[in-house]
Parts: sequence; C-alpha cells; structure tokens
Amino acid sequence: MSTELLVVEDDDAIGRQLTGSLRAQGWRAFHAATARAALDRLAVVGRVDLVLLDVGLPDMDGIALCRQLRSALPDTVIIMLTARTEEIDIVLGLEAGADDYLTKPFRLVELLARVRAHLRRGTGAAAPPPPVLVGRLRVDPAERRATVDGREVPLRPKEFDLLVALAGSAGRALARERLMGEVWDEHWFGSTKTLDMHVSALRRKLAEAGLRRDSITTLRGYGYRFEAD
Repeated sequence: MSTELLVVEDDDAIGRQLTGSLRAQGWRAFHAATARAALDRLAVVGRVDLVLLDVGLPDMDGIALCRQLRSALPDTVIIMLTARTEEIDIVLGLEAGADDYLTKPFRLVELLARVRAHLRRGTGAAAPPPPVLVGRLRVDPAERRATVDGREVPLRPKEFDLLVALAGSAGRALARERLMGEVWDEHWFGSTKTLDMHVSALRRKLAEAGLRRDSITTLRGYGYRFEAD
C-alpha cells in the first residue's frame, strides 16, 4: 500500500511546492487549500498516513481541524505548519492532537527530514514491551493505556510514547537525544523543542490524574528523569 500524504495549505504556491517536493520523494501527495477540501479528500481516500496542516485556514481554524482529524484518524501523523511562534499556540496545537510542528518560514530540507522520520516510526513491527509499573502509575504499551490508581490518563500518541520511554527508565537520567530517538526518530533533524512541549503537556496530565507535578524532572543541559515514588 502506497504512502498517502495530504498538504492542507491555503497558499496555492506553497501548497503546490510542498506537494511537488513530497511527490519527488516517491510519496503520493495531494493538496487541499481549505479545511472543507481536506475533509472531502479524506472522505474519498478513507485514510492518510501523514497530514501537513497549516494553522491559518480561510474556512476553519487549523487547530479545530486538527482536533477533528485526530478524532477520525487516530493513527495518522499530523504536523502543524504555523506562523504563530507563541508557546501557547503551539501547546494548543499539540493538545489538539498534532504530533509535531514547524514554524514558518522553515527549510524544505528540515520539513522533508521530519516527514521521513515520522513515517519511519510508523513502520515498526516489533512487539510492544510489557507493562510498566511505577508507584500508582501503570503504563501498558500493548493496550496503549496509562492509568493512575486504575483511572485512565487521556494521552495523545506521542505523549504516550514519551511516557513509555520515561517511565520505563524511572529513576534514570535520559538524554534529550535518546528520547528523541526512541519517541520520534534516531535521524531527527532540527529543533527538539517539540520534546519540551510534549513533556510540559505530559506533566500537566499526570498532575491532573493525581501524580506529583514534578514527577518528570528537567535536567538542564542534558534531558529528563521520571521520578520513581
């Protein structure tokens, strides 16, 4: 089955350039200039492996569309393309279900590397590791379920993968590069700010579930450590 990509970008010139560049890599790529056109395309093809989603669309807020896409396509990679540089806007996008983001203007080589990395992560067929128990937290990779005192914590796909990596090495310091390699891709290209955003969201959700707010410690200049109770 061929890899299907969808570019949702209201600027026709940018949309055509991105679509052409993706096709040159051997992927099937299609351009939608509006949210309506994107949803119509998905209704036709039924599935898509990756979406490049511009946040500024003429007929629907891109974050609202991201939320809708994530609900309909839980396994699809969504990369936001945004001119908004405020951290809260990026957090909202990740909360809506985006796996990653790039701020405009971006280099085409970085975008292609990110796309390639995410698609590689989606092709692994290795058996999931056994459940991890850390105090009141249980993380079950096979079921893709995390619970605190038996109550499920609602996590986005990358948040869950990050928790598996952190909780699976509870009490040990994990370098940023290792976490990026395990959760995103070993050949990751560009900023690792997306890691910080996911850690921030994960901390908040774990705290809301009843764990300590500082259950994930930042190790400045190195990485993170999940604190074992």
